[in-house]
Amino acid sequence: MDILIRWIINTLVVLAVAYVMPSVQVDNYMAAIVAALAIGVVNVVLKPILIFLALPIEIVTLGLFTLVINAFLIMLVAYVVPGFSIDGFRSALIFGIIFSIVNIAFHKWERKPEF
Repeated sequence: MDILIRWIINTLVVLAVAYVMPSVQVDNYMAAIVAALAIGVVNVVLKPILIFLALPIEIVTLGLFTLVINAFLIMLVAYVVPGFSIDGFRSALIFGIIFSIVNIAFHKWERKPEF
């Protein structure tokens, strides 16, 4: 159930960012659903591998290179998913930052305090 809720929230974030940013285009709701699923799969499968391979750069940049990796992964998703497109690297970077902030906020919100 938690995965379904995250998927719905990620889909809403994709739609909201596409509405706010003119450089992010989503053709329809189905494209947003598939894009949210693809971003989730890419973040689970490819992102840890790329972060591990770029570990020296991550250390030198104090983790800021993760934003670059995230932007390239979002550009990969935009290339693979029909109906979802991002105009350039800067747009993918901003999209990734917004997407990450919303996911972090949701993760903090859903966690119940332990007493």
